[in-house]
Amino acid sequence: MEDKDSKSYNIEADNTASSRKSDHIELAMKSAVKSDEADPRFNYESILAGHAQDVDDMSLSFLNKNMKFPLWVSSMTGGTEKANIINKNLAKAAGHFGLGMGLGSCRQLLFDDSRLHEFDIRKYMGDQPLYANLGIAQVERLISENETYRIDDLIKNLSADGLIVHVNPLQEWMQPEGDRYFTAPVETIKTLFERVECPIIVKEVGQGFGPESLKALLSLPLAAIDLAGFGGTNFSKLELLRSDDIRYNAFKDVFNLGHTCDEMLNHINDFVTEGKLNNKCDQIIYSGGIKTFLDGFYFIKKSKLSSIYAQASGFLKHALDYSALEDHVNYQVEGLKMANKLLKVKD
Repeated sequence: MEDKDSKSYNIEADNTASSRKSDHIELAMKSAVKSDEADPRFNYESILAGHAQDVDDMSLSFLNKNMKFPLWVSSMTGGTEKANIINKNLAKAAGHFGLGMGLGSCRQLLFDDSRLHEFDIRKYMGDQPLYANLGIAQVERLISENETYRIDDLIKNLSADGLIVHVNPLQEWMQPEGDRYFTAPVETIKTLFERVECPIIVKEVGQGFGPESLKALLSLPLAAIDLAGFGGTNFSKLELLRSDDIRYNAFKDVFNLGHTCDEMLNHINDFVTEGKLNNKCDQIIYSGGIKTFLDGFYFIKKSKLSSIYAQASGFLKHALDYSALEDHVNYQVEGLKMANKLLKVKD
């Protein structure tokens, strides 16, 4: 017979029953859902695990660092006074929960360190993964002017682990002040490997990568690829919204171009399954269009390569209030634990 003290059960009188049942009656109609609204991605396996969360271990090694949960704080902001508070709070959350984080564009720090304090957050993160961030246009310029030492200095000044290179040609094309690339980004990235020693992540901003681009990236010795797929913030649309009506109407269909994380996931899994790709990169960050922990859990479990998921807007929404931010991350973690216990991704 099991020792009655081996587990702790609440078998006392339920003093909340009356109010809870009253709530159930009041909210029953509001809680109704349609049968065709069931999430088609998962099987709900309700009898295979208990609720206990204290023994759940979701830790993993990613980017040669230990993370407690497969969650990444996406690159967001810099260059404003609020950025100092935002980045500090995000870093504190990443350090407390054992997450990784990418900084917003560090372009302004290449030639001027007057805003370094807005990005100087390593002291809040402990040894969690922290990556600086530059656009491919800035990298191309530094290469052409033999100034890639500035990247090494940037990484050192921020005590960062590596560099995220973001690629956004469609956004730049739509932006009147946008940068222009004189070299194919993939060639710039190949050259960058010869000039710097830090780990490199490549990220597309809001449109995703097509299959040929994915093949090219997977063949490079990247630390990871960040698939900021179609479905999140669309910066090409954002730039068009800044333009006049004639230009907007001429180009309005352009911001619907791109690839979702689901589409890119399938391409990558096909490449791996076929075994025809000699990939040197085997870590993926799924970010674009990730609204909830369920989206993140889906991609992590379905991916054939080691992966984590990232959020930007979810973190940014609460980043000025650390208490609210902590609640947000707590709910992400709780949701991941729940999904691990109760859900199986459908084939």
